Amino acid sequence: MTKFLLAVHVIAAIVAIGPVTVAASMFPPAARKVLEAPGDASALATARLLHRICQVYAVAGVVVPVFGFATASDMGVLGDTWLIVSIALTAAAAVVLAALVLPRQSAILEGVEKTGAQQGGREAALPEGVLQEGTLREAAVDRAATVRLAMFTGIFNLLWATVTVLMIIRPGSTTGA
Repeated sequence: MTKFLLAVHVIAAIVAIGPVTVAASMFPPAARKVLEAPGDASALATARLLHRICQVYAVAGVVVPVFGFATASDMGVLGDTWLIVSIALTAAAAVVLAALVLPRQSAILEGVEKTGAQQGGREAALPEGVLQEGTLREAAVDRAATVRLAMFTGIFNLLWATVTVLMIIRPGSTTGA
């Protein structure tokens, strides 16, 4: 049963997490292209598609830790340090995606669609209630917003890369590597 659970866990990680990491990484440059050419319907469609891929596969990605826990339980390694660190990093990656990446992608798209991006790097007006941090409003449609989004996406990807390495190397594991 362990081999089946592990196979499903690994396949789910490849099929669900892989597309999110790629699409999320491609979104900031696609959003900058929309800002540079606000009338380009193809550029906007690309950004929308990348955002949709991130949303759908983020939900599908829930399968990965579910089968990960089942596999770890079957292997008897739930208390191992490498697994606990992996779980914490997975939770951090989920928080980064859900709280920092997806909302910013949505805000950028809403800003572009509702106000129309203005050429020359000027900020477009932020739709009411979109992406507020404390009392400061972030401009949803400017180059700096896409750069911040790229940074958060990089953090998300780095967290998943670290989890992947821990899953392969399993430092201190008694089950063999």
